[in-house]
Amino acid sequence: METPDGAPILPKAELHLHIEGTLEPELILELAARNGKVLPHPTLAGLRAQYQFTDLQSFLDLYYANMAVLVTEADFADMTRAYLGRAREAGVRHAEVMFDPQAHLARGIPLTTAVAGISSVLADSFDEFGITTGLIAAFLRDRPEDDALDVLGQLLAMDAPIIGIGLDSAEVGNPPSKFIRLFDRARDAGLRLVAHAGEEGPPSYVWDTLDLLGAERIDHGIRCVEDSRLVERLATGQVPLTVCPLSNVRLRAVDTLAAHPLPQMLASGLNVSINSDDPAYFGGYAGANFAALVDEFGFDADTLERLAGNSIRSSFARDARKEELLAELAAWRAAQG
Repeated sequence: METPDGAPILPKAELHLHIEGTLEPELILELAARNGKVLPHPTLAGLRAQYQFTDLQSFLDLYYANMAVLVTEADFADMTRAYLGRAREAGVRHAEVMFDPQAHLARGIPLTTAVAGISSVLADSFDEFGITTGLIAAFLRDRPEDDALDVLGQLLAMDAPIIGIGLDSAEVGNPPSKFIRLFDRARDAGLRLVAHAGEEGPPSYVWDTLDLLGAERIDHGIRCVEDSRLVERLATGQVPLTVCPLSNVRLRAVDTLAAHPLPQMLASGLNVSINSDDPAYFGGYAGANFAALVDEFGFDADTLERLAGNSIRSSFARDARKEELLAELAAWRAAQG
């Protein structure tokens, strides 16, 4: 991939992406019309005006309300295809996509509808977009563990094409200890394990996500900088942290991008990658997040190569695919001079 002026685009993996968070306002209105859904804000201007968030919960309220337009397999497929098109433009070459099965079941949408719609597009993602992909079932931490266990059982029984599980939604008041059995069950089934921690929740949530859940990757993790022992552990073990800078600013996890702990995290030797989280809501896809960091912090080509390399090495892609993408990254770096 190249920019309009012919320069190569930084090749990267995206590891922290909620597919429902890629629903752009235009597609929301299109799907609402297709499915006869009446939205609280039925115009483009009215809907866009809602995208000012004071915290995580204010975002989640809109996020779940907009999901009402996802009804058929075609809806889920159209959403997924639209994301992959934008991801390709941003230089994403491998994407591990999360979806929220419980949120759709709660709306009366069969699990098979969501899974089939998303996976039908991911199955052809390399041929159509040049992007290899994996699907992760993310469970809602503000719901009971028994509910999550039931849904995981359904996914396993239907042999859903998922590579792992995650943990998302409201973090504060829903500690990792609540989901030990869920993660044990997923591990026994051979699934990869990731979880949100240390976004709004304290550093102790990161400790417990590692020690009690056995997570291989921490989604967000920015509050780790408040605990020097935790930073040392994360750096020594090179535990992947999937940081989402524009998301952190929009959700007020940090006041401004200038105040983001990312430079401190890099200086501490942490294994950080850059991701877009819910890009339709937070102001940009992977490329926009990288561009914002360059503008704010003046990151040079070596730093960008480090961040992109972290994303590739921290992915669950096959070793051969990682080697291929790292070679592409090396070629990109050589082209920078």
